[in-house]
Amino acid sequence: MYRSYHSALFIALVIYFFSASQAFALTTPTAPKLKAKSYEVIDFHSGKTIAEKNSQQKLAPASLTKIMTAYIAFQEVEKGNLSLDEKTRVSEKAWRTEGSRMFIEVGKFVSIDELLHGMLVQSGNDATVALAEHIAGDEDTFAQLMNQQAQLLGMSNTHFTNSSGLPDENHYTTAHDLALLTRALIAQFPELYKINAIKEYTYNGITQQNRNKLLWRDSSVDGLKTGHTEDAGYCLVSSAVRKDMRLISVVMGTKSERTRNDDNQALLNYGYRFFKTHLLYKANQPLAKPRIWRGAQKTIEAGLAADLYLTVPRDAYKHLEANLDVNPQLSAPISKGQKIGIVHVMLKGKEIEQRPLVALQGIEKGSTFDVLKDEVLLMLQ
Repeated sequence: MYRSYHSALFIALVIYFFSASQAFALTTPTAPKLKAKSYEVIDFHSGKTIAEKNSQQKLAPASLTKIMTAYIAFQEVEKGNLSLDEKTRVSEKAWRTEGSRMFIEVGKFVSIDELLHGMLVQSGNDATVALAEHIAGDEDTFAQLMNQQAQLLGMSNTHFTNSSGLPDENHYTTAHDLALLTRALIAQFPELYKINAIKEYTYNGITQQNRNKLLWRDSSVDGLKTGHTEDAGYCLVSSAVRKDMRLISVVMGTKSERTRNDDNQALLNYGYRFFKTHLLYKANQPLAKPRIWRGAQKTIEAGLAADLYLTVPRDAYKHLEANLDVNPQLSAPISKGQKIGIVHVMLKGKEIEQRPLVALQGIEKGSTFDVLKDEVLLMLQ
């Protein structure tokens, strides 16, 4: 890669960034020591891991499984394949499903909206199976959809056999994979996600409270899902927003409901206390205008294809800088979105991150005169 600095502003630009193994070491304390089998806390916007323990360990997820069931249901609603007002007839299998219940009745018609509330607020296994059957025909087929979506989301250590999380030796996931799933669900379905913040729901004359007690303890928490079986222990995926910074915390395999709540609260508090997330650059924001050879135009606007959010330790700011590395012999034609350089993020002189610098516009090849003129200039260089 040829190095060319096109703007003193960007050469000297001090930015906010971090590396989990390097920037954290500045003055940031280590994460709380928790007894959970596995956990991970990430920033929603940047996707950066703030703390983790055994986050790639395959474990039984219990009702955390319902996050994937919700993801697929939300996706069907967004695509227009499913309506919240649409009703489905409750099968005997759904009605008989063991574990926590919404108390739907066999043969009765229940709306998709009611089933989503029954699944996410009341954690009803019966509601979950009814949703799966309505979407895919039967639960086995729905499990195939779950596994396909898991692969698309990069959940490489996950396999589902049912929609509710009932115990099965081939039904497992990881804290990291659940963090990926939760991030995707919130990003893609922000309105439907709000169901997770509801503290209680009444169906068939029976009112049940949301099992996520952090909704009462911490006003910044707005989701997401609890889980418990003898095999899985007590689990909780939580998410919170404080001053526009959203964190996602996944805790798996604790010994009590209180512990899973305390562990999630500890991770959220740690993340908010010692880290901060910034939107450094917006997508399609011009960062440089490098020279283009043999083109109809002499320069091209360059930037990033996606928003660049950075999560950094609160005291890491002064130790970071960024450089733009642009090919000095860019030649037309160049298509919009084509990679033409790299943004390097440095910590005390050591690279910790890089992002592709792309063309924000297309440049066609110039006239014969333009091409010949640039050929001569390049030869002289």
